[in-house]
Amino acid sequence: MTALSKGIVSDHVDGIGVYTRSLLEELDKQDLETTLVNFGRCKTLAGRHHFSNHSNLCLPLPYPAAAAFSILTSSPFPGSIKPLSKIDLFHAPDHYIPRLRGIPVIATVMDVIPIVRPEWGSKRLRAAKNAAFRLMARSAQQIITISEYSKADIVHYFGIPAERISVTRLGVNPAYGQPVAPEIRQAVLRRYGLEAGFFIFVGTIQPRKNVARVIEAHRMLPAGLQKANPLVIVGRNGWGSDELLPELLALQTRRCGRWLDNVTDDDLYALLQSARALVYPSLYEGFGLPVLEGFAAGLPVIASNTTSIPEVAGDAALLVDPEHSAEIAGAMQRLAEDDVLAAGLAERGRARAKNFTWAECAQQTLAVYRNVAG
Repeated sequence: MTALSKGIVSDHVDGIGVYTRSLLEELDKQDLETTLVNFGRCKTLAGRHHFSNHSNLCLPLPYPAAAAFSILTSSPFPGSIKPLSKIDLFHAPDHYIPRLRGIPVIATVMDVIPIVRPEWGSKRLRAAKNAAFRLMARSAQQIITISEYSKADIVHYFGIPAERISVTRLGVNPAYGQPVAPEIRQAVLRRYGLEAGFFIFVGTIQPRKNVARVIEAHRMLPAGLQKANPLVIVGRNGWGSDELLPELLALQTRRCGRWLDNVTDDDLYALLQSARALVYPSLYEGFGLPVLEGFAAGLPVIASNTTSIPEVAGDAALLVDPEHSAEIAGAMQRLAEDDVLAAGLAERGRARAKNFTWAECAQQTLAVYRNVAG
């Protein structure tokens, strides 16, 4: 659980970490003996997670070193044979996939973005990392992925047969849909210097999230609409976003919005339920969980018409070409001016979000476990 481990240590769990944590919480409710395996992180994780029905195990080497050794020698991960000897099945819920001896491995591959768009990641050891990703994924007995779009990508780019890939859709945390009391919402808005009715983006600030075009689209709106419906960007500064920082900071200077880089979950629920619409024109998603979170919070959503997002959004969102700022701006203006359209989308979004639960994701995952373990 490397991705979740990193999130626990940094006190910021997102993306794959949310998936891993949510799956563990649901598996906690099943009659299943589970061991949490970490790569060289046992001391830093001691006492920092609270999953009741799980034991813990630590493999000695950090994942990159163990994977390099395994690839170079065609051997199982160092130190894994004896400690894992009583394990029936190993599930790698992130892109850290071990090679083991005598134990079937199931690997969750959310997407193949590092292969399809390598320019969206660090150049450091890029070729080696991508080659290792392919090799380790191919070594797994079964792949779990999160959308039919990602499944097609894995077949195409990794050459893994479709019958070795299972799709389990993600769920949405019910907390997004639980109404936040008006007085709490007002207190949160006061703390951030906001009033209800803003556009909101939620996600790590990185190139594929397309935040630059979200800002550009907002600036295309008539001045009155910009002031009445400011833009709030919620997300930490990620890789490759340094050039965007002046634009993010200028939102407040121009009195057209805010960049909030460190928001608690409770504050996020209050902000979403105070917004006019969620704007999420990501350039590439294996699933697009923020779309569902916006639906659950009762927001109309503007989202991309590409990659996996139409599969998730269905007919409950305004879908736009994410590479055309004017199209994003047009959708924003429609939702700012047409309350009937906004209310209809919000209603459809709430209904669609109910079809995506972590309990169902866990049940589908258990079915894969049973099929592979026999």
